[in-house]
Amino acid sequence: MLPQRASHLHPCPLSTRGRETLSPPFRSRSVNCAAAPKFPSPLRGGVRGRGATPYANGLGGRLLRFLISATASLLLLPSPAFAHASDRGHVLLLPTGYYLLGGSVAVAVSFLVLALLPASLPARLWRRRLPIAASRERPRLALSLLSFAVFAALITAGFAGSRDPLSNPLPLTLWTLLWAGLVLVQGLAGDVWRWLNPWYGPWRLAVSVFGPRAPWRLPSWLGCWPAFALFFAFAWFELVDPAPDDPARLAAAAGLYWLLSFVAMLAFGYRPWCRRGEFLTLFFAMVARFGVVERRGDRLGLCLPGAKLLGAAPLPASGTAFILLALSSVSFDGLSKTFSWLGRFGVNPLEFPGRTALMGIGTFGLAATFVLLAGAFLLAVWLGQRMAGDGVPPGRAAGLLVWSIVPIALAYHGAHYLTAMLVDGQYALAALSDPFSLGWNIFGTARLDVAAGIVAGADAAWWLWNAQAGAIVAGHLLAVLVAHGLAFRLHADAGRVVLSQVPLTGLMVAYTVFGLWLLSTPAV
Repeated sequence: MLPQRASHLHPCPLSTRGRETLSPPFRSRSVNCAAAPKFPSPLRGGVRGRGATPYANGLGGRLLRFLISATASLLLLPSPAFAHASDRGHVLLLPTGYYLLGGSVAVAVSFLVLALLPASLPARLWRRRLPIAASRERPRLALSLLSFAVFAALITAGFAGSRDPLSNPLPLTLWTLLWAGLVLVQGLAGDVWRWLNPWYGPWRLAVSVFGPRAPWRLPSWLGCWPAFALFFAFAWFELVDPAPDDPARLAAAAGLYWLLSFVAMLAFGYRPWCRRGEFLTLFFAMVARFGVVERRGDRLGLCLPGAKLLGAAPLPASGTAFILLALSSVSFDGLSKTFSWLGRFGVNPLEFPGRTALMGIGTFGLAATFVLLAGAFLLAVWLGQRMAGDGVPPGRAAGLLVWSIVPIALAYHGAHYLTAMLVDGQYALAALSDPFSLGWNIFGTARLDVAAGIVAGADAAWWLWNAQAGAIVAGHLLAVLVAHGLAFRLHADAGRVVLSQVPLTGLMVAYTVFGLWLLSTPAV
């Protein structure tokens, strides 16, 4: 039987918890460390306070900085073996330069192929549908009430259960099963959240008593900005707050958010608030447009991944910002743990001071990552419309083309949370069987032997890296296809479509390199 706490970590003398100021532990993160204590870092000249031992040929730090500042020129050089820790606890030498080159070339070539294909061929494929079954609304109320009952039990467990995040079912369910796992199910299969939404059932019961008419209306000028602000607060809590995994702290935050959202639904109406204020429902609805199951009226059908994105309406500025925040937040989650990021602020990654000491840096980084991504996206769209030269307003183009970001955000989400789902998902199965640490075994999994070895060792590092890299490259390939299809709604001429997509494709190639670099660079 593995130890109950953090048993999936690779044995390592370093700790990211020892100097944390809050007593409750924050989210369990495996520490990225090498076998030797003088593992090099891409800091200015090495790790502060320690002797810097270079990589092979003495180019380690310079190569990692070069990847960030001049990735295009790096791809033209012979690729050395970089140190890679894809399981966040085992260092494995992999020729990551070849992956960077191959991934970026694959995205660029897909754009060239689309430019040469007849415009009608991709359109015919996107329109294909396969009816499969009837859609029934009757179980929705019962499933939502059941979901609310489970949520209430989890909140109770957060307050009354174990203080260990790997034994309490609340953090494991919300962070691993819901935020990591259900997002992928929603993105691949379709709108599962519609049936599991824990607000719908209680709202239906409430309006049956008080009446369906909402007393107020949301001002139209607000757009989706309430959802954007709440999504940013959620990302801040997950990535910056010192202890997002503390069960009692998480129970208080989640319970308060459910209550405030429920009051807003009664005040403004269920559908208006879900579409413009409740960030989880809005995010899940956007991600579901990538899924292969489509609901039309009372019928369900199958379609190609991303096909539903082609029919999406242009988003306002607030909706565009919301989708870009979804990608920038998960990107910053990976970036904030890299040696490069920490070194920029004088933090020795081998003596990680804890999240409390980095709250200011984390808040700045989360906001700055969004601003940089939004600026790069808007610039690429503006340049594309200038190159096309037919007068399409850049705001309308950005609101439509931003839907092509959904496959990328989904791919980054899956790659980033893969190891958490594989290991913490097992802890969740065990914790759900004994939610209050009373010795129960409801589902027969309370004494589950967690197979942490699935993400440890050289073999695991190899397949994890390939799975994560493959997901990122595939997400960008699909994004190019979707953006090309959406561009035909902006421009009637195929030549203008191709010209308008050149800058956006360049941005996607650069982001592919950035995503693969995040997977391959040393991180805590």
